Amino acid sequence: MRGLKDRVFIVAGGASGIGAATAARLTEEGAAVVIGDLSAEHARQAAARLAAGGARALGVGFDIVVEDSVRALIAAAVEHFGGLDGIHVNAADIDALQHDTDAETVPLEVFDRTLAVNLRGHLLCTRHALPELLRRGGGSLVYTSSGSAFMGEPQRLAYGISKSGLHGLLRHVASRWGKQGVRANAVAPGLVMTDAVRRSMDGDACAAVLGITRSPRLGEPRDIAAAVAFLMSDDGEWINGQVLSVDGGATMR
Repeated sequence: MRGLKDRVFIVAGGASGIGAATAARLTEEGAAVVIGDLSAEHARQAAARLAAGGARALGVGFDIVVEDSVRALIAAAVEHFGGLDGIHVNAADIDALQHDTDAETVPLEVFDRTLAVNLRGHLLCTRHALPELLRRGGGSLVYTSSGSAFMGEPQRLAYGISKSGLHGLLRHVASRWGKQGVRANAVAPGLVMTDAVRRSMDGDACAAVLGITRSPRLGEPRDIAAAVAFLMSDDGEWINGQVLSVDGGATMR
């Protein structure tokens, strides 16, 4: 893809799964990558694996709901690699997701935690990345959304609300700073067979999802990574304020 070589990107939530695949894809395209993760050790290990293959990668521990921690993540990219050209915000609280029910029964602490990570945390990443992107004459923000934002589910109320809110955030950023070269978009994955999903879902559940997917297979982390890399690249320069569903045709809009 054009325009990724020698660029500097952050993958916030990049030690495993979709984030790790995205970090790997960006380095394959010649970019330098800072991997942020709640586990500093996992972030360093992920970066070390990429560096062992010759990539420029740095692992940093950070907590997306703590502003000073987010600020430090952005600063690490600038200090280590000289600037910032884009950020993929991919953080989530899986434990909260497992206790996310419906409007009548969802524990308020689960609701609050989900919005803290999926909305407030994404705003913090946006707020502190923007000045650095503007210093470079523009750049790209890509958020990980979900089909839950527009499908309507009987469960996972907080998750769906938070992802819908992300769409409002990216459209605001595109409208406010688009003329200054800033692009803000999201990918909305379908069922992606990360290691965590493979451990938690049985064959019948996967088969049921595949049955409503207009594709002969379920997703792999590399599918989402390719979409994020495209949106970060110069090839995606004329895409702004959009949500790209990467789900094998499970949803059609």
